[in-house]
Amino acid sequence: MPHAVVSDRQRSRAKELRRTMTRAETLLWRYLKANRMDGVGIRRQTPIGNYVADFVCFSSKIIIEVDGESHDFEERLKKDERRDAFFAAEGFQVLRFTNEQVMSNLEGVVEAIRQAASAGARGSPPSLTLPHKGGGNTNTDQSNSTEKSRGKQP
Repeated sequence: MPHAVVSDRQRSRAKELRRTMTRAETLLWRYLKANRMDGVGIRRQTPIGNYVADFVCFSSKIIIEVDGESHDFEERLKKDERRDAFFAAEGFQVLRFTNEQVMSNLEGVVEAIRQAASAGARGSPPSLTLPHKGGGNTNTDQSNSTEKSRGKQP
C-alpha cells in the first residue's frame, strides 16, 4: 500500500499524541501491540488526511477511536460525524469506544475489534502464494525431470 504524503505538522501532532495517550488508549494499545489479536497489525495515532486516528488496521480498513468525555458535547459529536464521513469515504469502518468501555470491559472491546477485523479480512482478496525456497515451481521441475528420465525433452 503506497504511503500518503503526511505534512510535518501532522507527523509532529501524531508523535505528540503518542506521547500523551489517555489511560484507556494506553491500556488498549498494550493489549493490541502484544499481537494478542490474531496477529492483525494495528498502528496507533496515525495521520490520515487532516486527521489523526487513534488506532488503524490498514489490512482490514478499520479505524478504532477511543473517546473521552469531551466527545459528549453536541459540537464535538458533529466534528466526529464529519471525521467518520471522511474515513468512510476513504473506505474505512470506524469503531468508537468510550474510555469507560475500554477501562471496564477491555475483553469486550477487543472482541468487537477482532470480529470487525476478521469481517474486513474476509472482504479483501487473498494474498498470493509465495514461491518455495529455491524459487522454482516444484510441479514444473518434477514433470521436467520425469520427462528427461523417459528420454523426452520438455
